Amino acid sequence: MIASTLAFPGVLHEAVEAHLYPGDGLEAAAILLCSRTPEPRLRLLVREIIKIPYDECKVRKEDSIHWPGEYLEKAIDLAETDGLTIVLIHSHPSGLFVFSEADDVSDRVVLPCLFQAFGKLHGTAIMTPDGAVRARLYGSDLVQRPVDLVSVAGHDLLFWWDNKARLGEKSCRPVAFTSGMTAELKRLSAAVIGVSGTGSVSGEQIARIGFGHIPLIDFDKVEIRNLNRILNSKLTDAENRRLKVEMFAEAVAGYRGDGVASPVAASILTREAVLAASQCDVLFCCVDTLEARQIADLISSAFLIPMLDVGVAIPTRKTKEDEGVAIADVCGRIDYVQPGRSTLQDCDVYSPESLRAEFLRSAAPDAHQQELEAGYIKGLMEEAPSVITLNMRAASALVNEFIARAYPFRLEPNHQYARTTFSLAACEEEYFAEAAFTTAANPILGRGAKEPLLGLPVLGPSKGTAR
Repeated sequence: MIASTLAFPGVLHEAVEAHLYPGDGLEAAAILLCSRTPEPRLRLLVREIIKIPYDECKVRKEDSIHWPGEYLEKAIDLAETDGLTIVLIHSHPSGLFVFSEADDVSDRVVLPCLFQAFGKLHGTAIMTPDGAVRARLYGSDLVQRPVDLVSVAGHDLLFWWDNKARLGEKSCRPVAFTSGMTAELKRLSAAVIGVSGTGSVSGEQIARIGFGHIPLIDFDKVEIRNLNRILNSKLTDAENRRLKVEMFAEAVAGYRGDGVASPVAASILTREAVLAASQCDVLFCCVDTLEARQIADLISSAFLIPMLDVGVAIPTRKTKEDEGVAIADVCGRIDYVQPGRSTLQDCDVYSPESLRAEFLRSAAPDAHQQELEAGYIKGLMEEAPSVITLNMRAASALVNEFIARAYPFRLEPNHQYARTTFSLAACEEEYFAEAAFTTAANPILGRGAKEPLLGLPVLGPSKGTAR
């Protein structure tokens, strides 16, 4: 698995690339201010950038740049308060994807100044004209440590591996659905939040396509009524009231071996679950409450993790004779959430009003009509809905959406597919571009491990449980 990662949100990677490559063929520089995920993983999160103005550089050539130290002082002032890591990045217009001797000399001069000011970990990086980034870190001993992976969560999911760069394979991305894709996924981790109807189907696919580590997050237990829609569940699991995550992790171990799937028997509303999710490279959100979706949304923003969210519904209508109900539609929704752009809240998946209504509904469980609205089939009380076919349709679209982002195979660019909705009743599928949604200011973007987690006091170190 990965020892170190430098993670960009797509919006900041695009901003850095635009600044480092203004079109004049000369080197340019910027400073990255990075937070971190909680331990044990070393995952640096690009939270802010400082652009070095071109006209203030003493030297700007095709193969060298000298920029004023006052911008380093500014970076130190901004980073020291929150204990951020500083990464100095500059362009290599020639396309050279290795650190040059001049880069080594510069690091030996500049890095000691950083460590004299504050911190125990800082670094440098280079970017080539195609946007590829390679990075290395230094401790106070000034020993170089390569960053294993530089990732970008944008319209596409981009990965640059240090071991491949050393072999000259910077541009060799695996092809979708091949063994090369499987080999790369083995080095990545994916959290499945909610291991029930859509979650078990999604988890099965995620495990079989090759992810190396899969935290399964769910607090619920298997019941008899679940057996018709939760993959791998057995009658004995329901009779013994086994935790869904333990049952599913055991099933994954049967064909992937031990240690791939790890059960996290906790609600996503708890510190334990948030910490587990924070260690991952991608999130698959398969929950059935708006509150849980809100927390997953915040995790994606705070830790710069791309997320895919799925929802299904079967609305009903009254028959003409008003004597019963009939199916009005059979539908699903898949949203791709990239940190720094539209969140699930921006996309109206939830709102303060809907969260409040959901809370009131859970606080008054005897309200029959309100409880009906919480189920799969809206307007019809059904204890064990037979919806596995709908769940499989939606979960397949969910995982294929991830593959399309990481190993592009669509004929059109991915930014046109921020949301997919389908109606089985109307035999229709609709797509919504990222530009269709308005992105609000996001105060926790790249917040990282800063306490309290996600900015929520209930998730502080001594507040391990939540409602």
